[in-house]
Amino acid sequence: MKRAWATLFAAFLHFDTSFMVWVILGPLALFIAKDLNLSITQKAFLVSIPPLGGAFFRIILGLLSDQYGAKRVGVASMAITLLPLALGWFAGTTYAMMLAIGFLLGIAGASFAVSLPLASRWFPPERQGIAMGIAGAGNSGTVLSTLFAPRLAAHFGWHATMGLAMIPVLVALVVYAALASDSPTQPTPKHLADYLRVLRVAETWWFCLFYSITFGGFLGFVSYLAIYFNTAFGVDKVAVGVLVAIASLFGSVARPIGGYIADRIGGVSVLRVVFVVFAMLTFAIATSRSLGVTQLLVFGAITCLGAGNGAVFQIVPQRFPKEIGVITGIVGAAGGLGGFYLPNLLGTLRALSGTFASGFVTLGSLALLGAVLITIVSRSWSSSFLTRAKTSYAFALEEA
Repeated sequence: MKRAWATLFAAFLHFDTSFMVWVILGPLALFIAKDLNLSITQKAFLVSIPPLGGAFFRIILGLLSDQYGAKRVGVASMAITLLPLALGWFAGTTYAMMLAIGFLLGIAGASFAVSLPLASRWFPPERQGIAMGIAGAGNSGTVLSTLFAPRLAAHFGWHATMGLAMIPVLVALVVYAALASDSPTQPTPKHLADYLRVLRVAETWWFCLFYSITFGGFLGFVSYLAIYFNTAFGVDKVAVGVLVAIASLFGSVARPIGGYIADRIGGVSVLRVVFVVFAMLTFAIATSRSLGVTQLLVFGAITCLGAGNGAVFQIVPQRFPKEIGVITGIVGAAGGLGGFYLPNLLGTLRALSGTFASGFVTLGSLALLGAVLITIVSRSWSSSFLTRAKTSYAFALEEA
């Protein structure tokens, strides 16, 4: 079990550092926008591009993880992540360049399709919630990015900040290569057509929908909060980083907690509560006029989304234990797409209506729809894979 816990830590570190890089354009957006003279819709589109790139690359890395092993793919992906950071350091002088760099940063976001399969295969079904929650808590990288990136940018410039981000990536790459191990339960590689059969399974698309709400909401909030607080309440560029960092921390800590609770009462039950409470909070954000109250509401909303992320991936490995790499890539891609549409939704509705309220009301309504849908579709799950997984999955790694 020592190798299992060492690998779990490596998976967390890989995801944490990669996530820090993936969302770095969010806390730097105000600095970039000033230099490049961007409109509010252009700012929103810029911060939504890394999630779009992550959605694209997650499917590829998920397939490669099942085919060649998550450790090798993880080492390669972290090495490639250095490329967009170097480009941002030495180039990034036009809006078009920054869009291209943002898309390449999606490679860092695709680490999700490496870290979670790497960790998942070392643990049995009854521990999937907490294991996947700990690995997935690497989205706490947003805390590092939002807390330090604005301060570094204020002192050294945003170009240099992207260069400095290469240092923790290199350190994490060395540690990951030393500690990570592919599980003895790694499935035998299959043909591409065999992996893609999961696309014919209804649960795949339901998981995609639910994760696009929870993780897409988390990522979209984190990416857009700096713009929101600065535009709606006049919070300065450095102070807003602290607010976003606190919000990110709440969401990251809530992920393993959500997974832990889901291990005990079921991911479906957790998701139902998460969707309803999140909707109530976003409706309240839409009507709030106080900075202090809005901060608390945002913190609560992101905490709900973090718990929802843990709940979704308590369920996923039970349905697809042999295809965890590709299914993580596909479901993770849906989450990335959710992170792409939310900043654009908020930015577009803000431009059209002159207020952020319409965007938050729309997001809350989507969460309520998620609560209704998971209540309906999950009625047949407990009699199929949720119960069966606990008795059919062999866990023989105690001496590994």
